[in-house]
Amino acid sequence: MTKKIFFSIFITALASSFLAVMVYVLVDGDDTHPRTFAMGIVKLIPIFAAVLGGISYLAARRIVKPVKCIDPEHPDAKNAPKELAPVLKRLKLQNGRVNRQRSEISGRRERFSLITENMNEGIIIADPKATILSCNSGAYKLLGAEPPETGQSIYSLSNAEPFRRCIQDAMGGRQSECLLKTEQGDRKILARPAAVSDVLNGIVVFVLDVTEEQALEKMRREFTSNVSHELKTPLTTIYGIADMLANGMVKEQDVADFGGNIRAEADRLINLINDIVSLSKLDENDLPRQDEAVDLYELAEEVIGRLKKAADDKNITSELIGDHVTITGNRTVLSEVFYNLCDNAIKYNTEGGSYTVRVSHIPMKAIITVTDTGIGIPKEHMERIFERFYRVDKSRSRKIKGTGLGLSIVKHGVSYHNGTVRAANVEKGSVFVVELPVS
Repeated sequence: MTKKIFFSIFITALASSFLAVMVYVLVDGDDTHPRTFAMGIVKLIPIFAAVLGGISYLAARRIVKPVKCIDPEHPDAKNAPKELAPVLKRLKLQNGRVNRQRSEISGRRERFSLITENMNEGIIIADPKATILSCNSGAYKLLGAEPPETGQSIYSLSNAEPFRRCIQDAMGGRQSECLLKTEQGDRKILARPAAVSDVLNGIVVFVLDVTEEQALEKMRREFTSNVSHELKTPLTTIYGIADMLANGMVKEQDVADFGGNIRAEADRLINLINDIVSLSKLDENDLPRQDEAVDLYELAEEVIGRLKKAADDKNITSELIGDHVTITGNRTVLSEVFYNLCDNAIKYNTEGGSYTVRVSHIPMKAIITVTDTGIGIPKEHMERIFERFYRVDKSRSRKIKGTGLGLSIVKHGVSYHNGTVRAANVEKGSVFVVELPVS
């Protein structure tokens, strides 16, 4: 800048001086000795040039000095030359606008980062070249990837084919989604193009953990299939017997036996429906809260009495030990918990075996323990026995009357009371332990 000003002043001054000399020659010059006068002028040109150069240099520095002293970040119009004051005022106003906009953008970024970092879901923003612009920790954690560095491709987070295909569809301007199986679980990928006036500006990708959702969907399909099978079996038997009776294919002396079979299958059907309804109410927390003081020892005694005939039929003895422990809860639901645990202790016991119910307590907890001398539970099935319709030995279960929902009802009934239930094997048989809070 100093050089440009210097040359501008110098050339202007030199041209002005030369013009002044020429005017002088033309107006007042001596005509008698033109050659001598011209030679004198030529000799004086270097002197003029040197003097004008020095003056131009000093003038340029003087002009540029206050400009160089200006602080663009903090322009001071008061202490600046008058000529620069308007420029500095405008610069100060412009700086104020820029700083406000910068502060606003920074605040928005911080708020966006705070929101996204506290999300369980992952969110990724990428430009039209699939370069990551923003990625919260939820995204790379759900995908099992390392934190991405600046300028990395979105494909560095996952190289799985479904993920790549989903991203490419979004880059092509189409909304896309896919299910991605990872070691950590199932992930749902939602990719959306970000376009303005049909011009792609980038893509937004959401990563959702759907492991539990997929597990529930699998359970729903299995439940539907199992319910259909369990309902179909007694109905088929009832229909077959009824058809034989209607067509006179049963001897008169056998009618009572066939009628008994129909009644048994109808009972099985009713029990199944009742269990499904109970489980549905527990699932949806649809049971009315009719909490009352319940003596667990007395309730266990009542349930054991109801099952005495079933135990006697298999020559199984029962024993109730422990203390009278009272909790606040739903008596009907707690009765179902006791009933299904004791019923299983009889069904899956050996002929001439026994089962024991113990009611005890520790600080703030009531403990119900049901131990039997039955067939036990294989270790590989221990984690699944509380699933609906799950059978450890399907061939044996067909011979044992039941709906396959007993332990599921136990689990949901205990959860209804904010308790826990677990199962284990003992030296001979199995044991179920229920812990319920004492309020």
